Amino acid sequence: MTKSRYSLFAAAARWSLAALALGGALSASALADEAPVHGGVLQAIVQPEPPVLTTAFNTSFPIGTVGTNILEGLLAFDDKQQLQPALATSWETSPDGKTVTFHLRPGVKWHDGRPFTSADVRFSALEVWKKLHPRGRSTFAALDDVETPDPLTAVFKLRHPSLVIFSSLNANEAQILPRHLYEGTDILTNPYNLKPVGTGPFRFKEWKKGQYIELERNPDYWDKGKPYLDKIVFRVIPDPASRAVALETGDVQYAPFDAVPYADVSRLRALPGLVVKTDGYAWQSAYVFLEFNLRNPILKDVRVRRAIDQAIDKQALIDTVWYGLGKPAVSPIPSSLTAFHTSEGVPQYPYDPKAAERLLDEAGYPRKAGGMRFTLNQEYQNFHETFKNNAEYIRQALRRVGIDVKVNNRDIAGHLKAVYGAYDFDINTGRWVPSLDPQIGGLRHYSSKAISQGTPWSNASGYSSPEMDALIAAIQVEADAAKRVELFHQFQRLAQQDLPVIPLFEQENFTVASKRVQGLSSAPDAALASLKNVWLRPE
Repeated sequence: MTKSRYSLFAAAARWSLAALALGGALSASALADEAPVHGGVLQAIVQPEPPVLTTAFNTSFPIGTVGTNILEGLLAFDDKQQLQPALATSWETSPDGKTVTFHLRPGVKWHDGRPFTSADVRFSALEVWKKLHPRGRSTFAALDDVETPDPLTAVFKLRHPSLVIFSSLNANEAQILPRHLYEGTDILTNPYNLKPVGTGPFRFKEWKKGQYIELERNPDYWDKGKPYLDKIVFRVIPDPASRAVALETGDVQYAPFDAVPYADVSRLRALPGLVVKTDGYAWQSAYVFLEFNLRNPILKDVRVRRAIDQAIDKQALIDTVWYGLGKPAVSPIPSSLTAFHTSEGVPQYPYDPKAAERLLDEAGYPRKAGGMRFTLNQEYQNFHETFKNNAEYIRQALRRVGIDVKVNNRDIAGHLKAVYGAYDFDINTGRWVPSLDPQIGGLRHYSSKAISQGTPWSNASGYSSPEMDALIAAIQVEADAAKRVELFHQFQRLAQQDLPVIPLFEQENFTVASKRVQGLSSAPDAALASLKNVWLRPE
């Protein structure tokens, strides 16, 4: 990449990505002296079962786990967290930072044989990322148009320099969809959301609901010689204990995103045929949150929200429910994002049940007969059993200060409908993904422009603050990296002052894999990237 081509990203990437704490083993280079072996079927776990197979309008991680093997982005990351070509072979920015020209890879074909062109990029950027993607509407807000002077050139025209865009063009965050199969259709209900046609290393073959999703090798893939595997079978195994057994017996060889109970991690790590790795998740920088529905008049009072924060012992939550895999959060920007995070002047509400009770009394909600003050309904992201246990821990913690919490147990589809469709909740718990640049995913909880009923992973609380909106708007247009960092510091202070969301703790995700599985990447987005470099060592 030339200096001019690198310039826009370089300004955005001064965040010392290398300082991100990455653990684990089994990197792609661990056994560099062994030549990859072609063939074989990788048995993997996807849990929970995804509702669709494109992240175009739903960024739930099970979708990315499968879909990034089929659909691709313009760019990719390598193990050193540097940008690499994907569907774009090179790119450059204009001196004013408002024009980015992507030169596309020639000879790429969609899985149905049609050629991939700049028209697909234009359609995806303007009709999908900007309009439907939960984070894309913010990330690509500066994008006015995509010019297509020829089939292999896509020119992004920006209203102002946007330091976030290059962090968002990977296969999970900005998938290129085939224009010829989506244009003129309702994108949200298009049948190809369930049987994608992509340009990626694997082709969709079969989805047997409740059992498995099968992908097969794309023989015409542009990265010659890849993928190494003949097939990937993503298996749906609802019972967490059964998932652990499948890994122990070798029936399954790959399980990302905390697929087994946290209580089993130490035992599985000690088994000679398995490895537990925690790298591949840095791009997300996830944290576990509690979101308030500010349409509820009780929760509109910030004193109630602060009381609830003080009623929850975050370290005990991590230790008892998450087996120590995490650390208490200071703000909605995790501490791993060292260039953006600050604790200076950021309001904190340390665990203090007595102080919580005083605040609730002060807000006008004394204990009634029976000891309870009021009742709240809690929804939670049911990705796996630990999120249910997390919700139960919060229920018990709030009960101790006189708040009765009813936990609703729904599958992911039901959860999305209740929280983002009907706004039928009082508190909502789950995980949030700010990403390497927190403008990508860290602002959605707080921007009034992200209030979009029916859109998953948007601002469901209804929080709307002119001061916060002005800060977010300034972050999006600021071209000076140092000034932009200071704006992010102000954002964290205001977010914790108003507290529409409690960032509970910074999550540490893990992958369990057989030692036969070679070529797993350590890139920051590896858990949400294709498995084209993966191969199976013979038994």
